[in-house]
Amino acid sequence: MVAQRHQANVVLFNHELSPAQGRNLEQLFCCRVIDRTELILDIFAQRARSFEGKLQVELAQLEHLSTQLIRGWTHLERQKGGIGLRGPGETQLETDRRLLSVRIKTIKKRLDKVDKQRQLSRRQRQRNVVPSVSIVGYTNAGKSTLFNALTQAEIYTADQLFATLDTTLRHLVLPEVGKLILADTVGFIRHLPHDLIAAFKATLEEARQATLLLHVIDSSYVDRAELIANVEEVLMHIGAADVPKLFVFNKIDLIGESPRIDYDEAGVPQRVWVSSTSGAGLELIETALIKRLGQDIISTTVVLQPEEGAKRAQLYALGAVKSEALTEHGELELELRIAVTDYKRIFEQGG
Repeated sequence: MVAQRHQANVVLFNHELSPAQGRNLEQLFCCRVIDRTELILDIFAQRARSFEGKLQVELAQLEHLSTQLIRGWTHLERQKGGIGLRGPGETQLETDRRLLSVRIKTIKKRLDKVDKQRQLSRRQRQRNVVPSVSIVGYTNAGKSTLFNALTQAEIYTADQLFATLDTTLRHLVLPEVGKLILADTVGFIRHLPHDLIAAFKATLEEARQATLLLHVIDSSYVDRAELIANVEEVLMHIGAADVPKLFVFNKIDLIGESPRIDYDEAGVPQRVWVSSTSGAGLELIETALIKRLGQDIISTTVVLQPEEGAKRAQLYALGAVKSEALTEHGELELELRIAVTDYKRIFEQGG
């Protein structure tokens, strides 16, 4: 057998294994067997840096472990008692399950608090009409390097899987758009384990609630279409499939491409070709963002009659009023900066 011939300490499977399969394979190979999910969880555990990130990884590990406990107690199977009695293996198994359940509940409560804080921040940004742009993409596509280049931030980057596990937010100011929020998110991977998706719910919510997604793609990868399809699959799973996207083909310095923007027939930017390492084409991303986001926000002036106090209240609730003046006829003149959708809802649909 190959594993025994090479004296392997660990055997990896690029598939999910059931507890029974894992137990049988460990007996066959006489060494530890790790499936795809366990490997990803181990990598995540090594990469987690923030308190929230460590909690998210621990939650995913515990939820996965709770389904695998039976494998760890197979050495006690022969110690079971007689008919109607409970063996020590079963007792220990139940104890472990109870302890795991308590710890999982504790972590979920802490992550729920984090989620509520994120929701408050999102609502505040929406009231202030601040667009949010989330950077998504396959792991190691260069998302964090691009994020640093656009925002002059110094978040951790490395040529490795899942270097970023924590969502980082930064302000970015663009002409005609003003201030926007740029978010760097965790890297995606093919068939992302469900335990991870559930544990990183609060982090992935940034992508689902974004105004626009920057889908970063490693242009030097041989099968780019496969990477794009895998990311689209994860976006669909987290409910972000319908969020507008701008594709950023990164690492063009590795394939000899020149920086450029690809437009559709309506003149809307769809793809930008850049190198976040060399800086080539980064200004084109800003140009594309201005064209994409500038269409969604307008600056205008409206005049309200005295009896239209409800509309005035709505506009202030959105944080859309930049200034207000009273005309000589007793009307209210409001200078607005407002999202097109909110403007149509208030003025064109009767508000």
